[in-house]
Amino acid sequence: MRVKCIICDKIEKIEDSLPAAKKLRNRPIHTYMCEECRTRITDNTTKRISTGQFFVFRSGKQKDLLQ
Repeated sequence: MRVKCIICDKIEKIEDSLPAAKKLRNRPIHTYMCEECRTRITDNTTKRISTGQFFVFRSGKQKDLLQ
């Protein structure tokens, strides 16, 4: 299966039997990211977390927001 990285637009070929290929085939909303972009983002995120200035804002349940 040919896939295109959402960030760098590099086209790669992955095996049809891989779980990622099945997700892309069955649910088109899923996107593919190449390994180079994935490691770059992971490294940058790890660096940001280590500075102490990185905060993850996660939304709570809707009823918690209404109170």
